[in-house]
Amino acid sequence: MRVPERLLLGPGRVVAAVWPLKKRRIGRAILALFAFGFGYAAFIYLTLPDVRALRTSNPTSTAFIDLRAREARARGEKPRRVQRWVPYSRISPNLTRAVLVTEDSRFWTHAGIDFDELKESMEVNIERMEFARGGSTITQQLAKNLYLSPSKNPVRKVRELLIARRLEAELTKQRILELYLNNIEWGDGIYGAEAAARTYFRKAAAELSAPESALLAAAINSPRVFNPARPTGRLRRRQEMVMRRMGYVAPPPVVAGPVIPGPPPGTPSELEPIPEIPEVVGPPPTLPGQPVAVPKGPGEKPPGGY
Repeated sequence: MRVPERLLLGPGRVVAAVWPLKKRRIGRAILALFAFGFGYAAFIYLTLPDVRALRTSNPTSTAFIDLRAREARARGEKPRRVQRWVPYSRISPNLTRAVLVTEDSRFWTHAGIDFDELKESMEVNIERMEFARGGSTITQQLAKNLYLSPSKNPVRKVRELLIARRLEAELTKQRILELYLNNIEWGDGIYGAEAAARTYFRKAAAELSAPESALLAAAINSPRVFNPARPTGRLRRRQEMVMRRMGYVAPPPVVAGPVIPGPPPGTPSELEPIPEIPEVVGPPPTLPGQPVAVPKGPGEKPPGGY
C-alpha cells in the first residue's frame, strides 16, 4: 500500500508547501483590487464636467433644479421655478456676510475643501454612527447643486470633492460665490438671492438689510420648511445666532469684470415671473421688532427741536 506523500513530509512540511500558494493568491487578489480601484478612479476623473465655461457664462439650469422639476412631475404637479440672475455687485454685502458665517466661514482661505471642518464632521459622524454632519464648503455645495444629486453615496461625495477642486482652480472666489448665491434654493421653486429678496421682502437683493439677510441665511439649512416671510420661533433663534456672527466675516470689495448675461427666459410652464418691487407708500416696511419711524406732519419739528 502506497503512503501519501503529504504524510511522509509531515504536517510542518505540508504547511510550508501550501503557504507560498496562498501568498500568491492573496497577492493576486490585492493586485486585482488595486487595479480595479485605479481604473475606477481614472473613470471618475475623466468623466468630471468641464467647469471652464462657467468663467464667462451662467448655467441655464442645474442638476438640483432639474431634480426638483422631476419630483414635481412625479407628483403630478407643474414644476415651479422663480429665478432672476444678478451679478455679484448687485447682491447686498449683508447677505454675502450672513451666508458666509452660516455656511462656510473659512471660504476665503481654503481651496475648495475645508479639511479641518471635514475632520470634525467625520469624528461627529463616527461618534454618532450616522451621517449627522456634512462639513461641505460653499464650493462643494455649488459642485453638488450644479452637477450632482443630494444623495449621500460615497462615490458622489468623491466626485463632489474633485469638482470642488476644479472650480477653485478655474474660477475666482467671487465668481464661485456669485454662482452659489444665484442658484441656491430658498423655498419651493425659489432659486437665488434676487428671487428670494423680491418674494419675501419685496425688494432687490442689493437692498437687503442685515436682519433680512440673517433671516435668509438662517433658512438655507431647510429652505422648504422655513419661510422667511412667516418666521417661526426656531427660525428667529437661528437668525439671532447669525446676527451675532456677522461681524467676523466680510466679503471682499467687488472686482469689476465682464457683464455676463443671465440664462435665457424659460417657457411659461417652467418659469414664473418674480414679483416686481411695489411703490412704497407711507412708512417704510420693517421686520418684526424693528422701530417704525413716525412720519412728520406739516410744521412739525423732528425730535430735539431742530
